Amino acid sequence: MFAINTDITEKKQLEVQFLRAQRLESLGALASGIAHDLNNVLAPIIMGAPLLRECATDGSSAKLLETMEESAKRGAGIVKQVLTFARGVVSERVAIQPRHFIRDMSKIAAETFPKSIRIQPQAATDLWPIIGDPTQLHQTLMNLCVNARDAMPEGGVLTISGENVIAPEHGARLVVGLRPGPYVRLCVCDTGTGIAPEVLDRIFEPFFTTKEPGHGTGLGLSTVMGIVKNHGGVVEVKSELGKGTRFEVYLPATPDVSVDGPLPVSRNLPKANGELVLVADDEQGVRDVTRRVLEAHGHRVLLAVDGVDAVALYMRHRTEIRAVVTDMMMPGVDGASLVCILRRVDPLVPVIGMSGIGDPAQLAELESLALPVLLQKPFPPEKLLEALHETIHAFGRPGGSGRGK
Repeated sequence: MFAINTDITEKKQLEVQFLRAQRLESLGALASGIAHDLNNVLAPIIMGAPLLRECATDGSSAKLLETMEESAKRGAGIVKQVLTFARGVVSERVAIQPRHFIRDMSKIAAETFPKSIRIQPQAATDLWPIIGDPTQLHQTLMNLCVNARDAMPEGGVLTISGENVIAPEHGARLVVGLRPGPYVRLCVCDTGTGIAPEVLDRIFEPFFTTKEPGHGTGLGLSTVMGIVKNHGGVVEVKSELGKGTRFEVYLPATPDVSVDGPLPVSRNLPKANGELVLVADDEQGVRDVTRRVLEAHGHRVLLAVDGVDAVALYMRHRTEIRAVVTDMMMPGVDGASLVCILRRVDPLVPVIGMSGIGDPAQLAELESLALPVLLQKPFPPEKLLEALHETIHAFGRPGGSGRGK
Protein backbone atom coordinates (compact mmCIF):
# COMPACT_ATOMS: atom_id res chain seq x y z
CA MET A 1 0.00 0.00 0.00
CA PHE A 2 2.85 2.39 0.85
CA ALA A 3 4.48 1.80 -2.56
CA ILE A 4 1.20 2.57 -4.35
CA ASN A 5 0.80 5.84 -2.42
CA THR A 6 4.37 6.80 -3.29
CA ASP A 7 3.76 6.09 -6.98
CA ILE A 8 0.59 8.24 -6.95
CA THR A 9 2.44 11.06 -5.18
CA GLU A 10 5.26 10.96 -7.72
CA LYS A 11 2.74 10.92 -10.57
CA LYS A 12 1.00 14.00 -9.17
CA GLN A 13 4.34 15.78 -8.78
CA LEU A 14 5.22 14.99 -12.40
CA GLU A 15 1.83 16.29 -13.54
CA VAL A 16 2.37 19.54 -11.63
CA GLN A 17 5.86 19.93 -13.11
CA PHE A 18 4.50 19.25 -16.61
CA LEU A 19 1.75 21.86 -16.19
CA ARG A 20 4.31 24.38 -14.93
CA ALA A 21 6.56 23.65 -17.92
CA GLN A 22 3.61 24.18 -20.27
CA ARG A 23 2.77 27.43 -18.52
CA LEU A 24 6.35 28.67 -18.87
CA GLU A 25 6.35 27.74 -22.57
CA SER A 26 3.14 29.72 -23.06
CA LEU A 27 4.63 32.62 -21.12
CA GLY A 28 7.67 32.47 -23.39
CA ALA A 29 5.56 32.81 -26.52
CA LEU A 30 3.52 35.59 -24.90
CA ALA A 31 6.67 37.38 -23.72
CA SER A 32 8.11 37.51 -27.23
CA GLY A 33 5.00 39.22 -28.59
CA ILE A 34 4.72 41.61 -25.66
CA ALA A 35 8.42 42.47 -25.99
CA HIS A 36 7.86 43.62 -29.58
CA ASP A 37 4.99 45.88 -28.49
CA LEU A 38 6.84 47.27 -25.45
CA ASN A 39 9.97 47.98 -27.48
CA ASN A 40 7.83 49.99 -29.92
CA VAL A 41 6.40 51.93 -26.95
CA LEU A 42 9.85 52.65 -25.50
CA ALA A 43 11.55 53.46 -28.81
CA PRO A 44 10.10 56.99 -29.24
CA ILE A 45 11.02 57.89 -25.64
CA ILE A 46 14.62 56.73 -25.93
CA MET A 47 15.04 58.38 -29.34
CA GLY A 48 13.19 61.58 -28.49
CA ALA A 49 14.48 62.38 -24.98
CA PRO A 50 18.03 63.34 -26.10
CA LEU A 51 16.52 65.60 -28.78
CA LEU A 52 14.39 67.37 -26.17
CA ARG A 53 17.32 67.59 -23.78
CA GLU A 54 19.27 69.57 -26.37
CA CYS A 55 16.42 72.09 -26.44
CA ALA A 56 15.93 72.29 -22.66
CA THR A 57 16.44 75.85 -21.43
CA ASP A 58 16.91 75.11 -17.73
CA GLY A 59 18.79 72.52 -15.71
CA SER A 60 15.74 71.04 -13.98
CA SER A 61 14.05 70.22 -17.30
CA ALA A 62 17.23 68.61 -18.63
CA LYS A 63 17.52 66.57 -15.42
CA LEU A 64 13.90 65.44 -15.68
CA LEU A 65 14.41 64.36 -19.29
CA GLU A 66 17.55 62.47 -18.30
CA THR A 67 15.59 60.64 -15.59
CA MET A 68 12.85 59.76 -18.11
CA GLU A 69 15.43 58.48 -20.57
CA GLU A 70 17.17 56.36 -17.93
CA SER A 71 13.83 54.92 -16.79
CA ALA A 72 12.93 54.02 -20.37
CA LYS A 73 16.31 52.34 -20.81
CA ARG A 74 15.75 50.39 -17.61
CA GLY A 75 12.36 49.33 -18.96
CA ALA A 76 14.06 48.13 -22.14
CA GLY A 77 16.50 46.21 -20.00
CA ILE A 78 13.66 44.53 -18.13
CA VAL A 79 12.08 43.51 -21.45
CA LYS A 80 15.39 41.97 -22.45
CA GLN A 81 15.56 40.23 -19.06
CA VAL A 82 12.10 38.70 -19.56
CA LEU A 83 13.21 37.40 -22.95
CA THR A 84 16.41 36.03 -21.43
CA PHE A 85 14.30 34.01 -18.99
CA ALA A 86 11.53 33.01 -21.40
CA ARG A 87 13.35 32.45 -24.69
CA GLY A 88 17.02 32.07 -23.89
CA VAL A 89 18.06 35.34 -25.55
CA VAL A 90 21.80 35.77 -24.99
CA SER A 91 22.54 38.56 -22.50
CA GLU A 92 25.30 41.12 -22.89
CA ARG A 93 28.04 41.26 -20.25
CA VAL A 94 30.18 44.29 -19.53
CA ALA A 95 32.48 45.63 -16.82
CA ILE A 96 30.37 47.07 -14.00
CA GLN A 97 31.06 49.06 -10.84
CA PRO A 98 28.82 47.42 -8.16
CA ARG A 99 28.77 50.64 -6.14
CA HIS A 100 26.37 52.07 -8.75
CA PHE A 101 23.93 49.19 -8.15
CA ILE A 102 23.89 49.88 -4.41
CA ARG A 103 23.37 53.60 -4.98
CA ASP A 104 20.56 53.12 -7.52
CA MET A 105 18.79 50.41 -5.54
CA SER A 106 18.98 52.45 -2.33
CA LYS A 107 17.45 55.42 -4.15
CA ILE A 108 14.62 53.32 -5.59
CA ALA A 109 13.91 51.73 -2.20
CA ALA A 110 13.92 55.11 -0.44
CA GLU A 111 11.43 56.51 -2.97
CA THR A 112 9.07 53.53 -3.26
CA PHE A 113 9.22 51.47 -0.04
CA PRO A 114 7.08 52.39 3.00
CA LYS A 115 8.51 55.28 5.02
CA SER A 116 8.54 52.98 8.06
CA ILE A 117 11.52 51.20 6.47
CA ARG A 118 14.85 53.01 6.86
CA ILE A 119 17.30 52.44 4.00
CA GLN A 120 21.00 52.18 4.85
CA PRO A 121 23.41 52.01 1.86
CA GLN A 122 26.94 50.94 2.80
CA ALA A 123 29.28 50.60 -0.18
CA ALA A 124 33.06 50.53 0.10
CA THR A 125 34.61 53.30 -1.99
CA ASP A 126 37.14 50.91 -3.53
CA LEU A 127 34.78 48.13 -4.67
CA TRP A 128 36.30 45.99 -7.42
CA PRO A 129 34.56 45.87 -10.81
CA ILE A 130 32.66 42.76 -11.88
CA ILE A 131 31.80 41.40 -15.33
CA GLY A 132 28.11 40.80 -15.83
CA ASP A 133 24.74 41.70 -17.27
CA PRO A 134 23.69 45.00 -15.62
CA THR A 135 19.97 44.32 -15.98
CA GLN A 136 20.18 40.85 -14.49
CA LEU A 137 22.29 41.99 -11.54
CA HIS A 138 20.01 44.97 -10.92
CA GLN A 139 17.09 42.51 -10.92
CA THR A 140 18.92 40.37 -8.37
CA LEU A 141 19.24 43.26 -5.92
CA MET A 142 15.66 44.34 -6.64
CA ASN A 143 14.25 40.87 -5.85
CA LEU A 144 16.21 40.64 -2.60
CA CYS A 145 15.16 44.13 -1.52
CA VAL A 146 11.48 43.47 -2.29
CA ASN A 147 11.65 40.28 -0.21
CA ALA A 148 13.25 42.27 2.62
CA ARG A 149 10.48 44.88 2.38
CA ASP A 150 7.78 42.20 2.60
CA ALA A 151 9.50 40.73 5.67
CA MET A 152 9.11 44.07 7.52
CA PRO A 153 5.37 44.86 7.46
CA GLU A 154 5.74 46.93 10.64
CA GLY A 155 8.86 48.71 9.41
CA GLY A 156 12.54 48.24 10.17
CA VAL A 157 15.98 48.76 8.67
CA LEU A 158 17.08 47.62 5.20
CA THR A 159 20.84 47.62 4.70
CA ILE A 160 22.32 47.30 1.21
CA SER A 161 26.09 46.93 1.32
CA GLY A 162 29.10 45.85 -0.70
CA GLU A 163 32.69 44.94 0.10
CA ASN A 164 35.71 43.21 -1.42
CA VAL A 165 36.60 39.73 -0.17
CA ILE A 166 39.19 37.10 -1.07
CA ALA A 167 38.33 33.40 -1.07
CA PRO A 168 41.55 31.70 0.10
CA GLU A 169 43.15 28.81 -1.77
CA HIS A 170 43.92 26.93 1.45
CA GLY A 171 42.33 26.66 4.85
CA ALA A 172 38.71 27.20 5.80
CA ARG A 173 36.39 28.12 2.95
CA LEU A 174 34.71 31.51 3.07
CA VAL A 175 31.48 30.03 1.69
CA VAL A 176 30.68 26.53 0.45
CA GLY A 177 31.03 26.33 -3.33
CA LEU A 178 33.17 29.46 -3.64
CA ARG A 179 36.34 28.97 -5.68
CA PRO A 180 39.54 30.73 -4.60
CA GLY A 181 39.92 34.29 -5.87
CA PRO A 182 38.66 37.87 -5.52
CA TYR A 183 34.94 38.54 -5.06
CA VAL A 184 32.57 41.40 -4.39
CA ARG A 185 30.11 40.53 -1.63
CA LEU A 186 26.76 42.30 -1.99
CA CYS A 187 24.55 42.05 1.09
CA VAL A 188 20.86 42.75 1.59
CA CYS A 189 20.01 42.65 5.29
CA ASP A 190 16.65 43.27 6.98
CA THR A 191 15.37 43.41 10.55
CA GLY A 192 12.17 41.59 9.68
CA THR A 193 10.37 38.42 10.67
CA GLY A 194 13.13 36.00 9.68
CA ILE A 195 12.82 32.63 7.97
CA ALA A 196 11.99 29.39 9.77
CA PRO A 197 14.75 26.72 9.59
CA GLU A 198 12.43 24.19 7.93
CA VAL A 199 11.65 26.72 5.18
CA LEU A 200 15.20 27.98 4.65
CA ASP A 201 16.26 24.96 2.59
CA ARG A 202 13.41 25.45 0.11
CA ILE A 203 13.39 29.20 -0.53
CA PHE A 204 15.32 28.90 -3.82
CA GLU A 205 12.96 26.31 -5.30
CA PRO A 206 10.96 27.59 -8.31
CA PHE A 207 7.34 28.45 -7.38
CA PHE A 208 7.96 27.95 -3.66
CA THR A 209 6.52 30.82 -1.62
CA THR A 210 5.27 31.42 1.90
CA LYS A 211 3.27 34.47 0.79
CA GLU A 212 -0.50 34.48 0.49
CA PRO A 213 -2.03 33.64 -2.92
CA GLY A 214 -1.75 36.61 -5.26
CA HIS A 215 1.15 38.14 -3.34
CA GLY A 216 4.06 36.20 -4.79
CA THR A 217 5.00 34.00 -7.75
CA GLY A 218 7.66 31.93 -6.01
CA LEU A 219 10.11 32.85 -8.78
CA GLY A 220 11.93 35.78 -7.16
CA LEU A 221 14.62 33.89 -5.25
CA SER A 222 14.95 31.11 -7.83
CA THR A 223 15.65 33.85 -10.39
CA VAL A 224 18.27 35.34 -8.05
CA MET A 225 19.95 31.96 -7.68
CA GLY A 226 19.93 31.35 -11.44
CA ILE A 227 21.42 34.76 -12.26
CA VAL A 228 24.14 34.53 -9.62
CA LYS A 229 25.11 30.99 -10.68
CA ASN A 230 25.28 32.08 -14.33
CA HIS A 231 27.71 34.80 -13.24
CA GLY A 232 29.92 32.26 -11.47
CA GLY A 233 28.80 33.37 -8.02
CA VAL A 234 27.24 31.97 -4.87
CA VAL A 235 24.29 33.02 -2.68
CA GLU A 236 24.46 32.57 1.09
CA VAL A 237 21.52 33.09 3.50
CA LYS A 238 21.55 33.66 7.24
CA SER A 239 18.30 34.12 9.14
CA GLU A 240 16.89 34.09 12.64
CA LEU A 241 13.19 34.14 13.48
CA GLY A 242 12.12 37.47 14.90
CA LYS A 243 15.47 39.13 14.19
CA GLY A 244 15.85 39.29 10.43
CA THR A 245 17.55 37.85 7.36
CA ARG A 246 20.84 38.50 5.57
CA PHE A 247 21.38 37.52 1.93
CA GLU A 248 24.99 37.53 0.73
CA VAL A 249 25.73 37.47 -3.01
CA TYR A 250 29.33 36.64 -3.98
CA LEU A 251 30.27 37.69 -7.52
CA PRO A 252 33.70 37.10 -9.12
CA ALA A 253 35.61 40.39 -9.22
CA THR A 254 38.08 41.77 -11.77
CA PRO A 255 40.34 44.12 -9.77
CA ASP A 256 42.51 44.95 -12.80
CA VAL A 257 39.60 46.22 -14.93
CA SER A 258 38.82 49.93 -14.79
CA VAL A 259 35.26 51.19 -15.20
CA ASP A 260 35.53 54.55 -13.45
CA GLY A 261 37.60 56.41 -16.03
CA PRO A 262 36.90 59.94 -17.24
CA LEU A 263 33.37 60.74 -18.36
CA PRO A 264 32.86 60.06 -22.07
CA VAL A 265 33.15 63.12 -24.28
CA SER A 266 29.94 63.80 -26.18
CA ARG A 267 30.32 62.67 -29.78
CA ASN A 268 29.76 64.94 -32.72
CA LEU A 269 26.90 63.19 -34.46
CA PRO A 270 27.15 63.05 -38.26
CA LYS A 271 25.32 65.84 -40.05
CA ALA A 272 23.62 65.08 -43.35
CA ASN A 273 23.48 67.33 -46.39
CA GLY A 274 19.85 66.94 -47.36
CA GLU A 275 20.01 63.22 -48.19
CA LEU A 276 16.51 61.79 -48.61
CA VAL A 277 15.64 58.82 -46.38
CA LEU A 278 12.53 56.66 -46.64
CA VAL A 279 11.26 55.53 -43.21
CA ALA A 280 8.67 52.73 -43.02
CA ASP A 281 7.02 51.81 -39.71
CA ASP A 282 3.42 51.03 -38.81
CA GLU A 283 3.84 52.70 -35.38
CA GLN A 284 3.07 56.41 -35.66
CA GLY A 285 5.13 57.29 -32.58
CA VAL A 286 8.21 55.62 -34.02
CA ARG A 287 7.68 57.29 -37.41
CA ASP A 288 7.25 60.76 -35.94
CA VAL A 289 10.26 60.64 -33.62
CA THR A 290 12.48 59.09 -36.31
CA ARG A 291 11.52 61.91 -38.68
CA ARG A 292 12.27 64.56 -36.03
CA VAL A 293 15.67 63.05 -35.25
CA LEU A 294 16.68 62.74 -38.91
CA GLU A 295 15.48 66.20 -39.87
CA ALA A 296 17.25 67.74 -36.88
CA HIS A 297 20.51 66.33 -38.26
CA GLY A 298 20.15 67.42 -41.88
CA HIS A 299 18.17 64.65 -43.58
CA ARG A 300 14.99 64.96 -45.62
CA VAL A 301 12.45 62.27 -44.77
CA LEU A 302 9.63 60.39 -46.48
CA LEU A 303 7.28 58.47 -44.15
CA ALA A 304 5.51 55.21 -45.06
CA VAL A 305 2.85 53.65 -42.85
CA ASP A 306 3.46 50.10 -44.11
CA GLY A 307 5.27 48.05 -46.76
CA VAL A 308 2.81 48.81 -49.56
CA ASP A 309 3.11 52.54 -48.92
CA ALA A 310 6.91 52.23 -48.81
CA VAL A 311 7.06 50.51 -52.22
CA ALA A 312 4.85 53.22 -53.76
CA LEU A 313 6.98 56.03 -52.30
CA TYR A 314 10.21 54.35 -53.37
CA MET A 315 9.03 53.94 -56.96
CA ARG A 316 8.02 57.60 -57.02
CA HIS A 317 11.28 58.96 -55.53
CA ARG A 318 13.83 56.23 -56.31
CA THR A 319 16.23 58.65 -58.04
CA GLU A 320 16.47 60.73 -54.85
CA ILE A 321 16.26 58.22 -52.00
CA ARG A 322 19.67 57.53 -50.46
CA ALA A 323 18.59 54.89 -47.93
CA VAL A 324 15.56 53.06 -46.56
CA VAL A 325 14.92 52.57 -42.84
CA THR A 326 12.22 49.99 -42.18
CA ASP A 327 10.60 48.17 -39.31
CA MET A 328 10.80 44.43 -39.91
CA MET A 329 7.38 43.55 -38.44
CA MET A 330 4.54 45.35 -40.22
CA PRO A 331 1.07 44.12 -41.23
CA GLY A 332 0.63 43.05 -44.84
CA VAL A 333 3.95 43.56 -46.62
CA ASP A 334 6.43 43.21 -43.75
CA GLY A 335 10.03 44.42 -43.63
CA ALA A 336 11.54 41.24 -45.07
CA SER A 337 9.12 41.27 -48.04
CA LEU A 338 9.78 44.99 -48.55
CA VAL A 339 13.54 44.36 -48.72
CA CYS A 340 13.05 41.64 -51.36
CA ILE A 341 10.76 43.86 -53.48
CA LEU A 342 13.11 46.85 -53.32
CA ARG A 343 16.12 44.68 -54.20
CA ARG A 344 14.35 43.51 -57.35
CA VAL A 345 13.97 47.16 -58.36
CA ASP A 346 17.46 48.18 -57.21
CA PRO A 347 19.82 45.40 -56.01
CA LEU A 348 22.08 47.97 -54.33
CA VAL A 349 19.43 49.82 -52.33
CA PRO A 350 20.80 50.48 -48.81
CA VAL A 351 18.27 49.21 -46.24
CA ILE A 352 18.60 49.58 -42.47
CA GLY A 353 16.30 47.31 -40.49
CA MET A 354 14.64 48.11 -37.16
CA SER A 355 13.24 45.33 -35.02
CA GLY A 356 11.57 44.96 -31.67
CA ILE A 357 11.70 41.16 -31.98
CA GLY A 358 13.34 39.20 -29.21
CA ASP A 359 12.85 35.63 -30.45
CA PRO A 360 16.21 34.09 -31.51
CA ALA A 361 14.64 32.11 -34.40
CA GLN A 362 13.00 35.22 -35.83
CA LEU A 363 16.21 37.23 -35.42
CA ALA A 364 18.16 34.52 -37.27
CA GLU A 365 15.63 34.72 -40.12
CA LEU A 366 16.11 38.50 -40.34
CA GLU A 367 19.89 38.15 -40.29
CA SER A 368 19.64 35.90 -43.35
CA LEU A 369 18.59 39.01 -45.33
CA ALA A 370 22.17 40.28 -44.94
CA LEU A 371 21.11 43.84 -44.18
CA PRO A 372 24.04 46.23 -43.66
CA VAL A 373 22.56 47.17 -40.25
CA LEU A 374 19.79 45.66 -38.09
CA LEU A 375 18.98 47.93 -35.13
CA GLN A 376 17.28 46.40 -32.10
CA LYS A 377 14.52 48.63 -30.73
CA PRO A 378 14.65 50.66 -28.63
CA PHE A 379 17.89 52.42 -29.58
CA PRO A 380 19.32 55.92 -28.97
CA PRO A 381 19.31 58.41 -31.87
CA GLU A 382 23.08 58.29 -32.36
CA LYS A 383 22.90 54.62 -33.38
CA LEU A 384 20.52 55.40 -36.22
CA LEU A 385 22.41 58.51 -37.34
CA GLU A 386 25.77 56.73 -37.38
CA ALA A 387 24.30 53.68 -39.13
CA LEU A 388 22.76 55.90 -41.81
CA HIS A 389 25.98 57.87 -42.31
CA GLU A 390 28.10 54.72 -42.67
CA THR A 391 25.57 52.89 -44.86
CA ILE A 392 24.99 55.75 -47.30
CA HIS A 393 28.72 56.28 -47.79
CA ALA A 394 29.49 52.56 -47.96
CA PHE A 395 26.98 52.20 -50.80
CA GLY A 396 28.50 55.15 -52.65
CA ARG A 397 25.51 57.43 -52.30
CA PRO A 398 26.91 60.43 -50.43
CA GLY A 399 25.30 63.86 -49.76
CA GLY A 400 23.17 66.14 -51.81
CA SER A 401 19.47 66.43 -52.39
CA GLY A 402 19.40 64.27 -55.50
CA ARG A 403 21.29 61.35 -56.95
CA GLY A 404 23.89 62.06 -59.60
CA LYS A 405 22.51 61.90 -63.12
